[in-house]
Amino acid sequence: MSVHGIGMTSQRARARMLENLKAQGIADPLVLAAMQAIPRHPFLEESIQQRAYDETPLPIGQGQTISSPYIVARACELVCRGHTLERVLEIGGGCGYQAAVLSRLAREVLSLERIAKLVGKARQTLRELRINNVLIKNVDGSFGYPAAAPYDAIIVAAAMPYIPEELTRQLKPGGRLVAPVGAGDSQRLVMIEAGPEGACTRQELEAVKFVPLLSGVT
Repeated sequence: MSVHGIGMTSQRARARMLENLKAQGIADPLVLAAMQAIPRHPFLEESIQQRAYDETPLPIGQGQTISSPYIVARACELVCRGHTLERVLEIGGGCGYQAAVLSRLAREVLSLERIAKLVGKARQTLRELRINNVLIKNVDGSFGYPAAAPYDAIIVAAAMPYIPEELTRQLKPGGRLVAPVGAGDSQRLVMIEAGPEGACTRQELEAVKFVPLLSGVT
C-alpha cells in the first residue's frame, strides 16, 4: 500500500479535493488542514484508489462505504467549531478514514465498528500512517460507549432511525452530536448540542444518504 501515492493519489489530487471542499462551503482552517494532511487512498482497495479524491462515497467491503470527502469535512466542521477537541466518539468507524481525520482535530478519538474485518483493516492502515491517538473497538455502537463518556463530540457515520437519549447523555455540556437520521432516501443530517444543564437543542440540516446503522457484532 502506498501512503504517498502517485498519479490520481498524489498531493495534486488531494489539493483538488480541498478546493472542491472550499467551493462547497467548508471554511474551518483546522478541518481543511486535517483533510489535506490525511490521505484517503490508503483506506481503499487498490482497484478503486484512483477514485479516492472524487466527491463520492466508495465501497469498502462488507456492504459498507466510505463517506464522501464533503460529508466527512462537514461533520467535522460542525463539531469542531474552529478549536481542538479533547475526546471524540465515532460510531460506525468503517475503514478508519474519518477517525484518521478526527485524529488531527482531537486529542483522543474512540471509534466503534461492529464488523471485525473492517476493524482489522482500519487498525492496520492507521498503524501504517503512524496515527496513535485513535482507538478502534469492535463493538455495537448503537447506544454509544458510556464507559469512556463524556465526549466533546459524537459523530455517527450510519443512518439511525432516531437519536436515543442514551447517546445524547454522553455529551459534555456544550458538546455536539452529528448523525444522519431517517431511512432510505429520507435521511437528514441532524445536529444536537448539549446545554449546560442537560437540555439539548436540535437542528435538521441537509439531506444525506448513508447505509443504515445495524446492531450486533460480526
